[in-house]
Amino acid sequence: MTGTDTCGLAALRPRLPSPLREVADGRFERHGVRLLLKRDDLIHPELVGNKWRKLAPNLDAADGRTVVTFGGAYSNHLRATAAAGRLLGLPTVGVVRGQELAELPLNPSLARCAADGMRLHFVDRSTYRRKAQPETLAALLRAVEAEDAVVVPEGGSNARAVRGCRALGEELGEHADVAALACGTGGTLAGLAAGLPAGRRALGIPVLKGGFLADDIRRLQERAFGGRRGTWSLDDRFHHGGYARTTPGLDAFADDFEQRHGLAVERVYVAKLLYALLALTEEGAFPRGTTLAAVVTGRPFP
Repeated sequence: MTGTDTCGLAALRPRLPSPLREVADGRFERHGVRLLLKRDDLIHPELVGNKWRKLAPNLDAADGRTVVTFGGAYSNHLRATAAAGRLLGLPTVGVVRGQELAELPLNPSLARCAADGMRLHFVDRSTYRRKAQPETLAALLRAVEAEDAVVVPEGGSNARAVRGCRALGEELGEHADVAALACGTGGTLAGLAAGLPAGRRALGIPVLKGGFLADDIRRLQERAFGGRRGTWSLDDRFHHGGYARTTPGLDAFADDFEQRHGLAVERVYVAKLLYALLALTEEGAFPRGTTLAAVVTGRPFP
């Protein structure tokens, strides 16, 4: 298990360690680079990818109490938390960014959350931005009648989650020189880097604009381990316009990768990661003989 041995979570039968598979791709091979796919999307059919690794320690800490968490209208994290609540019999509440959404039909993502038993609480964007402030958080918990709840932050990244993601680096071990993944809130990268052996490094590809993520990752490692752990870096050039944004070039790349390798490529995170790794390879960023491991953190929804 990833940081927890509870009977309830074990009963969900996660596939750990997740498979590590090499793909033959001439675009990498001509530069002397091997590409491995770390298939975290195969850990569990409903708690997909890094969501399992980040949620498992937090669900363990819930100990039957309500779990309150946060996300946007298409949040993978909200869907995973709702599914976990249904599977484990835990009450869940999702605080959703955008009060205006309360007046509209639920989109497919939020409808899945509701079907899994998650109570949805919509808030205006100003309140949402202040959700981590103690007085705002206390008011939100009162509003959803869950003042004794376990609170999991947006994206699931906290110290527990970071420690849970350390197992990802331990599983990769000596198999790859560079372990790469797309980053939203940075928790998975913070844990991955801590779990890698000496001489191996982690590379993060942020999917949001802003250049703020390095500070967030440093803070997460400080809270989880007391200081920076492992060797890691970020490349901010491949967000393609921001979170959940895409471009014709990215879509064409993802379609081509799917056809070449028979892998359904999730667009918000995984497509941007794979696109970045090919671009960096063609730029000569990796010496000949490098083995890359791309962490497949999710699959397309629905």
